[in-house]
Amino acid sequence: MSKLKYRPVFWTVAALALAAVSAVRAGDEKVFKGVITDSQCALNVHSLSRSHKEMLKSHEVGSTPEDCVWYCIKQRGGRFVLQEGKKVYKLDEQDVGRELANKQVEVVGTLDPQTNTIHVTRIVLPNGRPAS
Repeated sequence: MSKLKYRPVFWTVAALALAAVSAVRAGDEKVFKGVITDSQCALNVHSLSRSHKEMLKSHEVGSTPEDCVWYCIKQRGGRFVLQEGKKVYKLDEQDVGRELANKQVEVVGTLDPQTNTIHVTRIVLPNGRPAS
């Protein structure tokens, strides 16, 4: 038999497998609550307390935690993360506006446990309003 006969079967099986994986991923969607911050402070890269205290004492990053988040993202190579107590989740979505820096939010998405990354579906403010 020729290889061409099996091509439609292969593509059908591949499409069904992809659909099954997508359905499972959609079913794993969860809500993660925490504060949008930067990886530099949250992961103790230059902080001893998983906070902005040390950076703010230097007065070189601004005067608020929001300023510190933005400074660490723009000037220190940090990435936006969601911090929930001592847990820190990476966010695959890095198009987070300055208005969400140091804000309590709910991130809806699926968690990749291998990389501890949330694949973000949406970010919602505590009042239920979608973050823009």
